Amino acid sequence: MTAPLTPPHQPSSNDPWQTPPNWGGPGGSGGPGGSHGAGGHYPGAPLESRQEKDLQPDLRRAAVVTALVTLSGIGLGLLWLWLAPRVPLISDSTAVFLKDSEGEEAIGADGTFVLLALAFGALSAVLVFWFQRRGGIALVAGLALGGLLGSLLAWRLGVWLGPTQDVVAHARAVGKGVVFDAPLQLRAKGALLAWPLAAMAVHLGLTALFGPRDPEPEWGVFPGMPGGPGVPGSGGPVPPVKS
Repeated sequence: MTAPLTPPHQPSSNDPWQTPPNWGGPGGSGGPGGSHGAGGHYPGAPLESRQEKDLQPDLRRAAVVTALVTLSGIGLGLLWLWLAPRVPLISDSTAVFLKDSEGEEAIGADGTFVLLALAFGALSAVLVFWFQRRGGIALVAGLALGGLLGSLLAWRLGVWLGPTQDVVAHARAVGKGVVFDAPLQLRAKGALLAWPLAAMAVHLGLTALFGPRDPEPEWGVFPGMPGGPGVPGSGGPVPPVKS
């Protein structure tokens, strides 16, 4: 004797594998009321608009950081002009010579710029992290760009406010045998990268140590997944076997 069979024209209501999904219902995705039907919207459109709205505040904050860090290059330029060692020159009315041919003042000017730029980079990164703890690629990029522009501004400002670049005219003005200062120069142009590199390194380190942490995902059991209801061998309801 066998169990009674379900008529082929009447699907069993207890069989989850034969229950048709609600494709055309109010919450379905294939019917007129779904997301692809008339009057519906594609799922990606709202997500893209939300991402653009979330990106705009980050770009504004990055632009503000870039402008403020660039303007702080004025302070670096003034400090470099004040602390950089001077290169003494002397003239014999026919040519201009170094007063101390073995002096290291020229190297000292580059070293002073690098040390000041590293300090400015670390300070700017700390301040940006203090006021904007969210971090983000846009903020770090703005910090690095502002550091590079600030270094360029400091370099040109120090050269402009320093001794004149016309060494011959300066030698004629001071006279024969009088020591005068050489123009302030930055011979190692790689020193311009000290500020942005220090700023990025310090900011990324602070973000890794003290930045907000993303919440851990909660792993649940969903229908159709191994261990979920409706899957044979998972402990959930199993469709009846036809004989």
